[in-house]
Amino acid sequence: MRIGELSATSLDTIYIGGGTPSQLAPLQLKRVFSALEQYFNLSQVKEITIEVNPDDITKDYLSHLRELPINRVSMGVQSFNDRLLNTIGRRHNSQKAIEAYTLLREFGVDNISIDLMFSLPTQTIEEWEESINQAISLQPQHISAYDLSYEPGSVLTQKLKRGEIEVCSDETSIAMYNMLIDKLSMAGYEHYEISNFALPSYRSQHNSGYWSGVPYLGLGASAHSFDGVVRRANVSNTSLYINKVLSGEVAFEVENLTAQDRYNETIFTHLRTSNGVDLSLIEYQFGKENLHHLLREAASYIKDGYLKEEAGRITLTRKGIVVSDSICCDLFL
Repeated sequence: MRIGELSATSLDTIYIGGGTPSQLAPLQLKRVFSALEQYFNLSQVKEITIEVNPDDITKDYLSHLRELPINRVSMGVQSFNDRLLNTIGRRHNSQKAIEAYTLLREFGVDNISIDLMFSLPTQTIEEWEESINQAISLQPQHISAYDLSYEPGSVLTQKLKRGEIEVCSDETSIAMYNMLIDKLSMAGYEHYEISNFALPSYRSQHNSGYWSGVPYLGLGASAHSFDGVVRRANVSNTSLYINKVLSGEVAFEVENLTAQDRYNETIFTHLRTSNGVDLSLIEYQFGKENLHHLLREAASYIKDGYLKEEAGRITLTRKGIVVSDSICCDLFL
């Protein structure tokens, strides 16, 4: 129904995630891939990722999973500390996370990413260091690490409002982030995006597409799509989404991005990466006037060591990463 939104005749990446796809039965996953195979040669797709929770990983599950063309697994570990896992409401414990990782290796998965979280309620620097060390000892190809955010309506946000937990201080959060960068760099991981680290040749190709403006198609409730100019957001209500699709109706809302929107998004997404903002790209896509605006607004940040301009690109420095949101706002139109 939506195949016409893709201008390409082949796919570079497929990402099954957002929510908990490892809760799907193997037969359901097979149906997803069978549908995709009607339109694309999946053997030519460079990277096919599925997100999993550690407690969903069993020998039986993996025996079915390896029948599918999945070649990358992203596992939401979050922490290797049982007390903290309980605090944030995770179903698994640290031992289960390690066992799940070991099983993935035993079943031949040779491209594994694990997610970690810091700035958790009551988390100490020492506990964070232990989680980083444990992650490094497993030697995953990729590590994503995120500062905890309190989403509206979430259980943690409700606990925060009731005074049952406290937000981690900015000073502690920054110290944790700097520790993360130092330890992963020493272990051979490339810090290629604000929250992402990879061993050589193991950057997430799918996510790198988001940050470089590559068009993508999102299927499923709440999924987003982008064709370079138009953004589509699928309805979030699952039942409504299914009913609309079955009746042949449009199941998404459309947002037409202005030139200003696209400029701002380009600055925000590209500056997150180690490649930074390509000045020639800005001039080509948005004109000399907007290039001059960027250079003018970036000048003070370059002078103060938050940004650097080198080889026709503007990138964040280590000092600038922790205030990147503020920098982006000043660079926006």
